[in-house]
Amino acid sequence: MSSCNTSIPQPLVFVLAGTPGLESSYSWFSVPFFLVFVITVIGNTAILCIIRVEKSLHEPMFLLLAMLSVVDLSLVSVTVPRMLGIFWMNAEEISFNACLTQMFFIPSFYVMESGILLAMAFDRFVAIWHPLRYTTILANNMLVKMALAVLARAVALLTPAPILAKRLESFRTHIIAYSYCAYMAVVQIACGDISGHIVYGLMVIVASVGFDLLFIILSYGLILHAVFQIPSCEARGKALSTCGCHLCVIALFYSPVVFSVLAQILGYRMAPYLQIIIDNLYFLVPPMVNPLIYGARTKQMREWVLRIFHCHGD
Repeated sequence: MSSCNTSIPQPLVFVLAGTPGLESSYSWFSVPFFLVFVITVIGNTAILCIIRVEKSLHEPMFLLLAMLSVVDLSLVSVTVPRMLGIFWMNAEEISFNACLTQMFFIPSFYVMESGILLAMAFDRFVAIWHPLRYTTILANNMLVKMALAVLARAVALLTPAPILAKRLESFRTHIIAYSYCAYMAVVQIACGDISGHIVYGLMVIVASVGFDLLFIILSYGLILHAVFQIPSCEARGKALSTCGCHLCVIALFYSPVVFSVLAQILGYRMAPYLQIIIDNLYFLVPPMVNPLIYGARTKQMREWVLRIFHCHGD
């Protein structure tokens, strides 16, 4: 429950405070953010181009990786430019409608990425448990259905966010202590009863990240059980290497949100700027690291990268 002694009506423009408490360090902050953006765009674009050109990569695992790269590019495109605008040009103002748009798309892409990671875990499960039926189970029509399910869930879960936020009539302030329009950040500056909004926010987390993480853990438990029963040491090592690659990506993606949720449950109060930095890690680190990990672990992609550098060297 939130109450207001003085309130303002629904503003036409919000002010994004960026990272309160670290304003003097914005020039330094902008450098890693810009580098992350450039590396992410180059890495994921390279992944998409290589998968498109290399026919041997037209198989379920790499098609799912291509989906992941598309979502990663979309995620950084709707977050980093706005952050850099705040750091470089003090472009802190955002219209109410633009705020609602960000409120839908940013978490939607995050939920989509979580769903694709679950699909990739299922891909590895089928490859280990049903290798002879792998291409039959994960045929192109199944991949299309999985992609549509990931998209539909994100749209269904996040469509209420801007609708509910639009119904908020009065606010304590028009300043949002974030570098983007997060749903809960807007709700927390609203006046009146916000308990329903909090319940909705928790429901989104449980129905997306909580659901996906539970089934990813279950899938990899079964995968590791099957891997350690493989008699050949070489085959076992190859399977563990592939699974290790996926587990690194999963750990990088889920660790910030798990840490944030656990901190709130345990009552640990972080400094506001630290909470905002951790929240930004949701959207910045995985899109940058994913192509680096998968590119380094895939022979065909390594060969393509070496070929490109060799051509430029000549």
